[in-house]
Amino acid sequence: MPSDFFQFKQFAIRQNYCSMKVGTDGVLLGAWVNVNAGRAQRMLDVGCGTGLIAIMLAQRAPLAQVDAVEVEEMAYRQATQNAIDSGWKSRLQLFHCDFNTLAQRSPTRYDLIVSNPPYFKRSLLSPNEKRNAARHANELTHENLISGSARLLAEHGRLAVALPYVEGNVFIALAANAGLYCVRKLNVSTKRGKPVKRLLMELSQEKMKLDEQSLYIEDNHLNSYTDEYKALTKDFYLKF
Repeated sequence: MPSDFFQFKQFAIRQNYCSMKVGTDGVLLGAWVNVNAGRAQRMLDVGCGTGLIAIMLAQRAPLAQVDAVEVEEMAYRQATQNAIDSGWKSRLQLFHCDFNTLAQRSPTRYDLIVSNPPYFKRSLLSPNEKRNAARHANELTHENLISGSARLLAEHGRLAVALPYVEGNVFIALAANAGLYCVRKLNVSTKRGKPVKRLLMELSQEKMKLDEQSLYIEDNHLNSYTDEYKALTKDFYLKF
């Protein structure tokens, strides 16, 4: 999938200055998250990278104001340009700072906070420092993402996150200890019968029955994408 330019149906993402390119996780999260929960009007993309998820939210929620925060300067500049070039620049606002600073200083309360966060806590670091910051939970820890989100969420707001299976379950436990409870979850596997590769989660300050579903990306027999995957992403991918 990675290239310097990625064309979606209604917008394009330039990513030649971003260490982390457009990937399946971000597209899935942006397409799956419930933008109608609590009639969300104010949204925040944490660690926005190219700006992909923020722009997806702006497309899906035509009345919402979407903010995004990115600490890495070149990624921030590229996300800003992608937002300007999109059809929703008037409803997109980007902040160049770390999330902890934003969480401490912002008076805004968000109905929806979305993050495709760093997750390789225990893996070896690469020589690329920008890629390390994007992929490893050294700059933005999961604990800080949880505590900052709890501070910024509106009364009925939700936090939505995409993580690998093991890290996702640890995140759910950490969040519950901080008063954010998993209320919606999507188990993502490449094919039926394969282990769960990713967890997409929505967490709320309100305890309620968990809505849990599974998604298989590829069809076992036809060597193609499943109807469910195509239905979820059809508003974005050109090939669907």
